[in-house]
Amino acid sequence: MSTKRATPLRVAVLASGRGSNLQAIIDASEAGRVQARIVAVFSNKKDAVALERARKHGLPDLFVDPKPFAGRPDSRETYDLALLDVLKKHDVELVLLAGYMKIVTPVLVNAFANRMMNIHPSLLPAFPGLEVQKKAIEWGCKLAGCTVHFVTEGVDEGPIILQAAVPILDGDTSDTLAARILEQEHVIYPRAVQLFAEGRLRVEGRRVVIEDAKPSGTVLISPS
Repeated sequence: MSTKRATPLRVAVLASGRGSNLQAIIDASEAGRVQARIVAVFSNKKDAVALERARKHGLPDLFVDPKPFAGRPDSRETYDLALLDVLKKHDVELVLLAGYMKIVTPVLVNAFANRMMNIHPSLLPAFPGLEVQKKAIEWGCKLAGCTVHFVTEGVDEGPIILQAAVPILDGDTSDTLAARILEQEHVIYPRAVQLFAEGRLRVEGRRVVIEDAKPSGTVLISPS
């Protein structure tokens, strides 16, 4: 059963680039479509556009420099430990990866088990990793899309929360296909956050059950 929150969900966003999905979450939050408040935006890139977006909206923008951790055999883990410490200080309830170009380690995965989401521009489990639009076109797929999933130790392997599909058109390039997929990313990522805020997501093995789900005729593969 869904639960009405007394206070907004405390969300942190990890991003390395332009942060368009961050912007979608910000817009949905400011419009009242998502019962969440972004309490911090983190990046491993000092010049990430995502940090500029955060500043424009008065959100805490934090650059966590990976250089001091480089050269150590446990550099990824110690970096994530430093990040985890800051996340805890901000009382973060849900972590969102939005174009975060670092593989998170078990340090973060275990601390935020079933409380960390990622958005991936393919219909997982097809085409994990990089260059997914190019791969979908080369394989002759008729549909492509995007997936919001919980983060586990395996890359793009976590339980699927929501998916949206788009057709692959004759003459599509990686760029044109990516642009259409991105439009759907901006729809389903805020939706997944709201479902979490409502307490409607339950993980059963590899499945994510959406409580009180209703049949939908939209492009969402999972019910809304």
